[in-house]
Amino acid sequence: MKLKELIECDKKLENLEITGVTCDSRLLKQGFAFVCLNGSASDGHDFAQKALENGAAVIVAERDLGLENQIIVSDTHATFALMSANWFGNPANELKLIGVTGTNGKTSVTYMLKKIIESFGFKVGLVGTIQNMIGEEIIPTKNTTPNAYDLNALFAQMHDKGCTYVIMEVSSHALEQCRVYNLTFEVAMFTNLTQDHLDYHKTMENYLEAKKKLFYMCNTAVINSDDEYAEKIVEGLNCKIVTYSTGNASTFSAKGINYRPDSVEYELLSEDILQHIKVKTGGKFTVYNSLCAVCAAIELGFDVGAIADGIETLKGVKGRAEVVPVNRDFTVIIDYAHTPDGLKNILSTFNECKKNRLITLFGCGGDRDKTKRPIMGSVAARYSDFVIVTNDNPRSENPTEIINDILVGLDGTPTPYKVIENRVEAIKYALSIALKDDIIVLAGKGHETYQILSTGTIHLDEREVVAEVLNQA
Repeated sequence: MKLKELIECDKKLENLEITGVTCDSRLLKQGFAFVCLNGSASDGHDFAQKALENGAAVIVAERDLGLENQIIVSDTHATFALMSANWFGNPANELKLIGVTGTNGKTSVTYMLKKIIESFGFKVGLVGTIQNMIGEEIIPTKNTTPNAYDLNALFAQMHDKGCTYVIMEVSSHALEQCRVYNLTFEVAMFTNLTQDHLDYHKTMENYLEAKKKLFYMCNTAVINSDDEYAEKIVEGLNCKIVTYSTGNASTFSAKGINYRPDSVEYELLSEDILQHIKVKTGGKFTVYNSLCAVCAAIELGFDVGAIADGIETLKGVKGRAEVVPVNRDFTVIIDYAHTPDGLKNILSTFNECKKNRLITLFGCGGDRDKTKRPIMGSVAARYSDFVIVTNDNPRSENPTEIINDILVGLDGTPTPYKVIENRVEAIKYALSIALKDDIIVLAGKGHETYQILSTGTIHLDEREVVAEVLNQA
């Protein structure tokens, strides 16, 4: 491909033959365009000279590096996104993109909406935290939203394999780093905004502004009007705005909500709709997640009665209020809750329907927002009858220091707790003390089947641990 097909450039460079595009010097091959991205861990500009020596045809940078065949742009992140899209022939233009952003609920919303749209006979692509999917084909993922090159490669695969719709979790990091730059979303959804990622964004205001970028890129915004940040999200938007709520005045609302441990039911109301909705997952958060997905589907033009039928067939999402089969007289739940609000949502749900004790096991990730740790300790103490504090993904941090941060929120509360640093041993202990009708919530890991330690990444699937422990008992 000629360079002029990828990026505007000087005439002397426009006919350069480009064999690939990358921002990773380790992936560089002869004839590639190398784009210098400034990241949190390293700056691609530092590798530009070496990239030329290793065969790069052109360097794209934000400043003059004094190199031959360099192109200077104002924002290499945005340019990398445009070049990546051009390299793959702009596949997103042939797809109907749907995006969801927010602190909690993104994964559940995408799976619900995927199930709904598939019930109408369409093949649907999914980009998300647990995995990427092309129909039923599973493609492993590393990030909630891939980098721009990988994302466009995925779009191209989805289009080639017959997808009409693509539903995406769009993270605040992806929006801030232009991974979805220049895309247009048919519908964009906002679930909620609570404390998370402040290690990266520093303030809630910055976090909000990052999330809000998605709604300048969509035709219709579907907004949770019950969230305290809803008004700030919609302020200044030029797209169509649709709201959903369980109490406030809104375009769509849920009334007559009936909560059960394993499901929720409610009446969906709007000016011209009255539809019964049932979802086979319990909890108030399920009402909000399903409202979001259902409203998006309605805005996409699908029949509301068939939407209700489609969402009722969804059995659940891995790592989201997932009931682990134990064949015992107690219940084990695995959930990805790793924020104060996420932990509150899952624990309050099961606290309300418990018949005996609620035992909570959780930790906090290392090299991430430290300020949420004592808050999560306090939340666990408030909604649990017993708490076990353990590791999550400590990464390069000292696990003991992470746990000590959590204990600030637990110390002085009447809730008994125990610290067991090794997560497998902590799970074994939780199972060993379980009594009839207890509910054990293993929070934080969710769908993950690994644990990131300072010494490297190890295999850890909590389902396997529970099965092994109980089979030996």
